[in-house]
Amino acid sequence: MKVLIIGSGGREHAIAKLIKRSGLGPRIFVAMDYRNPGLEREASETGGKWFIAPTTSPEKIVGVAEEVSPDLIVVGPEEPQFAGVTDALRNKGFTVFGASMRCAEIEKSKVFARTLMWKYGIEGRLYFKAFADVEEARKFIEFAGDVVIKPARQAGGKGVKVVRDTQAYLSRDRAEVKRSYVEKLFNEMSSYRDIDYKIIVEQRVEGVEYTAMVITDGDTVLPLPLIQDHPHAFEYDTGPETGGMGSIQGPGWTLPFITDEEYRKTIEIVSNVLKALAKEIGEPYIGAFAGQMMLTGVWGPTVIEFYSRFGDPEASNLVPIVESDFLEILDRAAERRLAGAKLRINEEIVTIVKAVAPAGYPDDKRLASSHPISIDEARIRELGCETLYASVEMRSDGILYTKGSRAFEIVCHGNNYEEAYKKAENAVTHISTLDGWPLFYRRDIGSNELLEDRKRVANRVRQVYMARAKNGLIGKILVWVPGEGILENPLIGFVR
Repeated sequence: MKVLIIGSGGREHAIAKLIKRSGLGPRIFVAMDYRNPGLEREASETGGKWFIAPTTSPEKIVGVAEEVSPDLIVVGPEEPQFAGVTDALRNKGFTVFGASMRCAEIEKSKVFARTLMWKYGIEGRLYFKAFADVEEARKFIEFAGDVVIKPARQAGGKGVKVVRDTQAYLSRDRAEVKRSYVEKLFNEMSSYRDIDYKIIVEQRVEGVEYTAMVITDGDTVLPLPLIQDHPHAFEYDTGPETGGMGSIQGPGWTLPFITDEEYRKTIEIVSNVLKALAKEIGEPYIGAFAGQMMLTGVWGPTVIEFYSRFGDPEASNLVPIVESDFLEILDRAAERRLAGAKLRINEEIVTIVKAVAPAGYPDDKRLASSHPISIDEARIRELGCETLYASVEMRSDGILYTKGSRAFEIVCHGNNYEEAYKKAENAVTHISTLDGWPLFYRRDIGSNELLEDRKRVANRVRQVYMARAKNGLIGKILVWVPGEGILENPLIGFVR
C-alpha cells in the first residue's frame, strides 16, 4: 500500500513510524520542505521515496501525488490545510486523511473557534473579545484586568501572553505591559493576510493543561489517550510559549491528575465541537482533531484552543503504545468507514517525550539556525528510546544542521514515570552541537516533582468546579461593578 505523508517535522516522523509497522505492507513516500533524515530513512527502508517540495503549495503537492499515485495521503501539519492542499488533493480524486481548509478554520482562527462554541452553547467555553484595530485593542486592554492575550491566528503555538492582574497596586504598571505587548503582537501578526482579526483577548483561567486527540471520519469519533504537552520554553512552566518542549502520557487512557469522568467529559466536549463544526460549514471533518484543554475551577474541562491535526509533540507519545494497525485506522477514517474501528494501546506503560532545541528558540529563529549538530542514535536506542528528527536538515556536505526550532524529540517509555524519566534524562545527553552552540531541554518534564504539583493543582480546581456545579454556577463568572451591579462577562464588566 503506497502512503504519501505531507510534512517535514517530528510529528510526521512519528506518523511514519506508526504507519511503518502496519500489516498492509506500506511503502512510505514523503513530501517535505527540507531534507529530514528521519523521514528520508523511513521512506527508503519501506521501498518508498522522498521529495523536497513546498508543503503549502497545492500545485506542487498535487504534482508529487500524481507522480506517486498513492493509495492514501496523510497531511501532517496545519499550514498545508490552511493553504488548501488537502482540498486540492481531494479534488484530484485522492484519498486523504486530513482536515479540509474550511474544517481547519477551527485551528486557524481562534475567533471562529470561540464564536462556534458560544453559538452552539458548548461547555468549556471562555469569554473573549477580538480586535482588528490596534488602537481599539490598546484602549480595551488598559482596563481589561485579568486576561490572556493571544494571536487570533495559529502561529506555531507562540505569542501567548498571560497577564495575571489581581493586585490593584500593580495595575497601572501591568496595563503598560499589556499595551506594549498588544502593539508587538499586532506587528507580528500583520504579515498574516488570511485573517481579519489580529489578536484575541480571553478570560484568564488557571489549572492543569492536557491534550485530547481524536480521529474522525465525520460520523465516528475515535478517542486517543490523553497526553500533557509542556508549551513553555523553560522549567516549571516559565519563559515564552513554544511549539511544545515535551509531553507525558499514561498509564492507560487518562493522566495521573485527570479522572475517568473528566476524560469522558472532555471527549464529549470535543465531539460536540465536531458536530457543531459540521453543522456550521456543511461538510464532514475527516482527519485528526484535538482539544487543548485545561481543568479549571470555572468549568472543569475547559477549551483553550483546537488543533486540526495531531499535536506535536503529542503524536510522538503514541509511538511506543499503539498496538492496533495505525495505517488501517487512518485509511478507514479517510474512506469514511471508521465505524467499528478499535484502537488498542499498551495500558501498562507510560511515555515521556523531551524536545531538544538550540538556544535562541523560540524568540530568534535566525540565532537558532544553521548550527551543525550530531546525535548518537545507536546509544539512545540501547537505552530503549526512540529518536524523532524534527527541525534538522541534512545538507550536501553530509552534516546535519539546526533549522531554528526543536531539533529532536526523544521518546522513552517505562513501567512507571521514574523509569521513563531516567531513560529520557540519559538519552538527551547524546545530542550535541559541533560548533559549541548551546542546546536546551526541560529537565522537569516527567519528573516526580512536577507530576505531584500537577496533582495538587488538579485537586484544588476540582474542588472548586464541583462546588460550582453543586450550586448551579458551573461556567459562570460573576463581576460586581460599582453603580452597575453584578455582571457575568468578566471582560465586558471592567470597561463599561
